[in-house]
Amino acid sequence: MHTVRFFPIGNADCCFIQLENGRTALFDFADMRNPDDAADKRCDLEKELRECLGDKKEIDVVAFTHLDTDHTKRAKEVFHLNHADKYQGDGRIRIKTLWVPAAAVLEVGVEGEARTLRAEARHRFLEGEGVRVFSRPDPLNQFLLDRDIDPAKRRNLISDAGTLCPEFNLDADGVEFFVHSPFAEHCEGDLIIRNSSALFMQATFRVAERLTRLILSADVEHGTIDDIVRITQFHGHDDRLLWDINNVPHHTSYKSLADDKGDGETVPVDRLKWLYGTQGAEKCLLISTSSVIPETDTTQPPHREAAAYYESVAQAKDGQYLVTMEHPTALNPKPLVIEIGGSGYIIKKTAGGSATIISSAAPRAGGA
Repeated sequence: MHTVRFFPIGNADCCFIQLENGRTALFDFADMRNPDDAADKRCDLEKELRECLGDKKEIDVVAFTHLDTDHTKRAKEVFHLNHADKYQGDGRIRIKTLWVPAAAVLEVGVEGEARTLRAEARHRFLEGEGVRVFSRPDPLNQFLLDRDIDPAKRRNLISDAGTLCPEFNLDADGVEFFVHSPFAEHCEGDLIIRNSSALFMQATFRVAERLTRLILSADVEHGTIDDIVRITQFHGHDDRLLWDINNVPHHTSYKSLADDKGDGETVPVDRLKWLYGTQGAEKCLLISTSSVIPETDTTQPPHREAAAYYESVAQAKDGQYLVTMEHPTALNPKPLVIEIGGSGYIIKKTAGGSATIISSAAPRAGGA
């Protein structure tokens, strides 16, 4: 059985995957809780992660989908980073392989956590080990040439959209990760837009020949998702956008569905209607890594209008739309723990809570 965890950290992202064979993957880390505020209901993310790891002090893959604070906060305090002694020590968690978009190597003018993680990504990339960079824009070649490195000697560390990540495979690990984005053009201009150049992936888990699919969307906005769907359909790989579990993008922002917020409910652009309507399984699970859904209109996500759309998708498929800061209750949020086995997935009941346990639907046709 594989386990996938999401954490109540407000409008921020962290997904921790523990595989049946003991291997691990972490997507983003943002420890947002204010330890000096007793009323802050966000979890102590470092504590939660260390409890998951137990005596193990290394994660096989740590992916930073992009370098915004709500995906990276306190990473430089928690993880062992190879590029500088001050980020090393016995208590730090080691990263066997770092996954980053090309933007995390190329972006200029960055500060704080982003600057530190950029330095780590660059160090590993230049050293030629312990990193995977997603997309190969021309500036990435120039970055290497400027440092007297033949780009051909780093090709094995770069993955393009439309490929599988070599660090995991279905036969050995029971999971594979298919890369949908970023595209090279997201990193070729003078201005890099982090949300557009973020990682967007499909994880396919297999247990006893049963496939369970998870979409990890980061903060990607609707224009990029529209391109992902268009290109995937063009290549006849519709199965790569099937999903049982969907970590909906950008903390339930309407901008990840359409240009207009809508009146009461956001109406997504046509290709996204297909992604959520046709490609989602019966009894599917949509997850919003966000603060509590507001009752009134707001400028920042989560947007109640977008939430209304995702709720309608879940209702039509006899599934659920869950918000991390509302699980199992808004008064006492706890990590959302999903177990994936031979019958699909279940939501593990939270101690002291009242989380419903549901199973995903029967297997569907479609290759891995």
